Amino acid sequence: MSNKPRILALYLPQYHPFPENDEWWGKGFTEWTNVGRARPLFRGHYQPKVPADLGYYDLRLPVVREQQADLAREAGIEGFCYWHYWFGGGKTLMANIFREVLESGRPNYPFCLGWANHSWYAKNWNSKDTGRKDKLLIEQTYPGPEDVRLHYEYVLKAFKDDRYVKVDNKPFFMVFSGRDLPDSYIELWNKWAIEDGFDGVYFVCDIGYGEDAEKYRNRGFNSVVRDKIKSTMDRRKDKNKLAFLKAYAMNKLFGRPKNVFEYTDVMKYLVTEEDRDEFFIPSLIPNFDHSPRSGNIGLIYNHATPDLFKKHCQDVLKAVRNKQNEIVLLRSWNEWGEGNYMEPDIRFGHGYISALQSALSSI
Repeated sequence: MSNKPRILALYLPQYHPFPENDEWWGKGFTEWTNVGRARPLFRGHYQPKVPADLGYYDLRLPVVREQQADLAREAGIEGFCYWHYWFGGGKTLMANIFREVLESGRPNYPFCLGWANHSWYAKNWNSKDTGRKDKLLIEQTYPGPEDVRLHYEYVLKAFKDDRYVKVDNKPFFMVFSGRDLPDSYIELWNKWAIEDGFDGVYFVCDIGYGEDAEKYRNRGFNSVVRDKIKSTMDRRKDKNKLAFLKAYAMNKLFGRPKNVFEYTDVMKYLVTEEDRDEFFIPSLIPNFDHSPRSGNIGLIYNHATPDLFKKHCQDVLKAVRNKQNEIVLLRSWNEWGEGNYMEPDIRFGHGYISALQSALSSI
């Protein structure tokens, strides 16, 4: 049994201009565009969120990536889980950032990959009013066995890197949508990984609230992560969860967006009994505020603070204390557009980093 939880932080490589974003949203668009123009939607709403130490960085700069790794080490995070985009037929997006990390050997900091296997849409957040549907930008496809092999060869160089995170000599590989993944991926990748000197691939997938985890175990996944953030929206429909129904009523009474929930109310649902099960990987969620991207219909965790996050960390760490593989997924390192980040901002400084570090030191 491990003595130290293995915390892997989801990492978004979007903070730099690239041709597709230029075409869809205008020259020079990055995630910072949404972050910088965010405004408070109600009294006490913390927006805009402004980065501190690293500023509005450009991930094409190696020095920024080194500084991020230094901050993550300070927090006690084992490695970054870079979001990886493979749409089929060799089509990728934002691959240059991770490619530079891989080819340069810098930062000398552990990493793994999370495949965001979903189509990209230009969201029309007011579609109910206008009757217009979201516009498809890039479709996620699964062309067949040849593409499965092409994709494997694409990530194999990463798997062979000494920095790549492994579980029992299996490269850790997260899949955003396990329900869409063809079964051939798990069968063939495990076969090829064994031929290449590993003991297979450690497949993990994200599952929704109430979704049966057992079907993923039967398909060959090694672990699942329950999407606790999306669960907040689903729990509002659960009549037994009075805190969520009360929040919905209060928001309506005071004219606030309907999806505003106090972080103190949400915390108790972010750790559940199933997180003690070996098949489940629990999540650490420091904060969340989707309003920079989706305005008044965005999910908001109100009044999230480092002190509350420390308590949340302690609860999660207790849940994995007696597990064989004490893996924890931190969502997220730098999802600023979703108000979901660990990096320093001008209000809390290193508060979230210190909170995690302190929680780890106390176990």
